[in-house]
Amino acid sequence: MIEIVFSESACGSLKVAQHYGKGKYQDEFISAIVSHADGSKPTKEEVETAQREAKAKARLAWESAVPLGGNTADIYGFNLMLSVGDISEKQPGIKRKQTLEHLYSVYPHDVGMQAAQEIVKRAKEDLKKVQGRAERGESLRIWYSNQPDEMCGLYWFMDQLNQWKVPSKQVAIVKLPEWEADEKENIVRKSGWGEVAPAEWHRYLALQKPVLPVFEQSCAAHWQELQKENAPLRATLNGQLISVPETLYDDVILREIAAEGEEFQEVKVIGQVIGKYQFGIHDSWVAFRIEEMIREGKLEVVSAVAEDMPVYHQVLKKCTN
Repeated sequence: MIEIVFSESACGSLKVAQHYGKGKYQDEFISAIVSHADGSKPTKEEVETAQREAKAKARLAWESAVPLGGNTADIYGFNLMLSVGDISEKQPGIKRKQTLEHLYSVYPHDVGMQAAQEIVKRAKEDLKKVQGRAERGESLRIWYSNQPDEMCGLYWFMDQLNQWKVPSKQVAIVKLPEWEADEKENIVRKSGWGEVAPAEWHRYLALQKPVLPVFEQSCAAHWQELQKENAPLRATLNGQLISVPETLYDDVILREIAAEGEEFQEVKVIGQVIGKYQFGIHDSWVAFRIEEMIREGKLEVVSAVAEDMPVYHQVLKKCTN
């Protein structure tokens, strides 16, 4: 079974899940982060208690897990971030590389350019491998969610399968639920498969569905329409993947900035936007929208960051004029 995911974190977690829970649990060092709302330092006893609880939780997760089985070579992660930028290319190429370079440019040195080149290169190689295997009759399983990149990934990949003329009977899909209840009956929302722990993947196999020919064709047609529109951004609204303006999230960003003092850390606002609203957007995209607000004179930079830190660790100030 060929497994298809659309992020590096999901790819890594799924690879671990194939063998997670197999054999005897090996006790290992586990760190725990303890913090107080008032900023006070946690006691030694609090840290030790947190570590014991973390170890017990890790052991329980291992012992209750059901290994998925399979081979890690069957897992392909297409981390193309297709919700952002130009999508007019039939295959990942120079335009996708440029978009990725732009997204990664918030990080220091040449990390962004190297990462973008590697992602596109690997995607092209993996796509060719998957095509060959699919055309030889191997089955595929696609994991996706309402997260914009994963939804884009589903539509894009269905278009690839349609071009290859792969029968839909070879394809299955698994959609991540929009919410779940945990063991304490709390509502848990995961924005994408990258947030699913290795011990959890087996639970979702029951949600697997076969792909009907009409679904594959519909996804392919929808993707081709999005390619024609070629908007700067795509988002999932009411379960539908649509083209949207790049200003879509600006009101939410401004709302979080308004909640801060006159001077504030940009990274804190980005964390609030990503964690609080769970749109499934990138930290770099929020950073770019804040940079636009700086250019418009709504904000100004108080202190820049060290060369080895992402640019969004700077301190900003609200402009009153």
